[in-house]
Amino acid sequence: MIETFTQLRSTTELGRITDLQSELENLARERGACIFGVADLVPVRDTIVAQGGEWLANFPRGISFGVSWATGIVSQMPHHKEKNLALTYDIFLDAMSYYLDDISLRLSFVLERAGYRTVPVPASQILDDEKLIGLVSHKLVGHQAGLGWIGKNALLITPQVGPRLRLGTVLTDAPLIAGTPMDDQCGDCRACVDACPPKALLGRNFHAEDERVARVKVDMCEAYRHHLKKNVTGVQACGMCLYACPVGRRY
Repeated sequence: MIETFTQLRSTTELGRITDLQSELENLARERGACIFGVADLVPVRDTIVAQGGEWLANFPRGISFGVSWATGIVSQMPHHKEKNLALTYDIFLDAMSYYLDDISLRLSFVLERAGYRTVPVPASQILDDEKLIGLVSHKLVGHQAGLGWIGKNALLITPQVGPRLRLGTVLTDAPLIAGTPMDDQCGDCRACVDACPPKALLGRNFHAEDERVARVKVDMCEAYRHHLKKNVTGVQACGMCLYACPVGRRY
């Protein structure tokens, strides 16, 4: 029988969970993850269920990890209308999705061998073509895990690399030890808002109960990227919201 969180009483049980969590983190980092954390999803359960379905309420924990972008690509995104750069960005965008999904599967295998249920969330799955959302918000899970805050660019901003990374998620019922959500640190900064070519960012702070459209005009972002693909570079590559953020710029 799978333990509930309140049943983790003994030192032996806590030690077993700590060892399992260390094994998971080591696996993710060995595969290239630059950040790793565990989220308590109970406080945001309604948001997760509204997006992905009632069945996701059975998974009160979420593992979040991230793989950083190559700086040589992101640092050149002001030139995203140049075809060679855009094509390079697009190719590695797809490559990183496969990489993240591989890590998610490996983490799931470890958890399921330990007797727990998992849902590895695809890195780039789109379930709603209008809202451009997937099964679960990777950014929300990362925020709940204490890995960063969701900025005005609607991206997870980490102290290490800012928003210059892509995220993976594994949902689970394993009673892993969760982090604490990080406070918003954007302050008065509007670098991403000013840099957005279609002016799709609204400059609003993140609130878990709000839909993404409260912070970004998704249709304007998508229209601009479609314009790039059809008329400029052949791909939907922009990345200015990654480039403009001053957090982690030194990386």
